This record gives sequence, structure tokens and C-alpha cells, in this order.
Amino acid sequence: MIVSTHQYHNTIVNKVKLEILGLSPSQSQTGSFALILMEEDKNRRLPIIIGMFEAQAIAIEMERISPNRPMTHDLFKSFSSAFDFNVEEVMISNLQEGIFYAKIVCTDGIRSKNIDARPSDAIAIALRFNAPIYTNEAIMQEASISTDESTDDSVEAEIEQLIDNPAGKSDGNIKNKSLTELNKLLDNALQNEEYERAAAIRDEIDRRN
Repeated sequence: MIVSTHQYHNTIVNKVKLEILGLSPSQSQTGSFALILMEEDKNRRLPIIIGMFEAQAIAIEMERISPNRPMTHDLFKSFSSAFDFNVEEVMISNLQEGIFYAKIVCTDGIRSKNIDARPSDAIAIALRFNAPIYTNEAIMQEASISTDESTDDSVEAEIEQLIDNPAGKSDGNIKNKSLTELNKLLDNALQNEEYERAAAIRDEIDRRN
């Protein structure tokens, strides 16, 4: 559902509210997951590729599991609460070369701050604050999968293809790359702070060793 247009970080955007539909593990790459977000009217799904640890952090909160020791996102909530900050919302704000970017909107009731974050971390934190998750219409048009005319099997096939070729890069299927090429891709991904892509490349390297 698209809600009212507003000024967000000096840019006018059409906000689209999202709900978490679930996590889909890759059948071919260990450690890769698709976090499936669903538009409120349930016509479009937005898959975001994340790593195993990020998926675990999201799944733990979705299932209301209490770990013996606080995880990083639990620590963020405790730290924020100690200083009377609350998370108002999470915005998946940008998509560049297949990489999603997000912002966490925090407030103390007087000031409002936007904190840059990976979508996986931002969503794990949103769950802990019961904060809404949004993106914008431009991202939905570019990256979402419509379920109006698709069967469940075709949607799952599209999601699996995204996992096998993370971030929509022109690298092609990483399974066809040599170890030398994979190591170069890994270095490039780390330098560009594309950690979700780096995780998928690292998993492929580990699988071969």
C-alpha cells in the first residue's frame, strides 16, 4: 500500500509499506537466504538476499526466541532505550547496482535522526522495536516480483535465481568463476562494503575448499 507522499531525507518519495512474508533458504548455496517482504495489498514481493547470520537474527525475533546472551541487535535496542531513543520506522531507501540500502529513523521525541544501515540489520532492529518497514515505489517497480500473474513455483524460481546471482551484478553466476576470479570479486565487494554480496562469494569459495 502506498501511503502519503512526504519529505524524506531531502527527497520526495512514495512510501510503500512492507510486511515480512518469510525467509527462503537457497537450495544451491549454503548460507544464502532471501528475505521476502510483501506489499500490504499482497500483490508484490520484494526479495532481498542476506547472509546466514542476518537471517538468524531476523528469525529469532520473528519466532520470539530469547537467546541466552543478547545479540547485536538486542544490544542496539538496550542502548537506545537507555538513552530514550526509539526507532520510528525503517526505510529501504535506495537500490544501486543490485545492492539495497536502508535507513533507520530514530527519535527521542524532539530530534529525529536517520542512520544508514544494511537492510538486513535495519529489519532485524525494526522487529525488535515493532517499527514499520517501508520502501519507495521506484524500488518496487525495479526489484519486486508481482504475484498477480505468477504461480508460486515461478515466484520461487525467480527468488532462487536471485540467490544464485546475488545483487543482480554483471558477474554472471559465481559458480562459473574460477577461484582467482572469486577472490578478486570478494576483494572488490569488501572494498565497496557490499557485505551481502561478499558473503555469497565467500560461501562459494568455502564450498570449493
